Amino acid sequence: MKNAGLLVMPAGFFLSVAAIVLFSSTAPRAAFVLSGLLVELIGLTVAVRAHLANRGEK
Repeated sequence: MKNAGLLVMPAGFFLSVAAIVLFSSTAPRAAFVLSGLLVELIGLTVAVRAHLANRGEK
């Protein structure tokens, strides 16, 4: 799961960058940037929880 979380984080980053490049109006750009940041946060949460779970097993 840690690897999945680490792979999701760049996806959120690229979603935010693509929104900035592709959208000219502010509302859709802000919505996609916010969703990209949330995807990054979800990826970070999954990676941290998987890391903490692995530490507890040892």
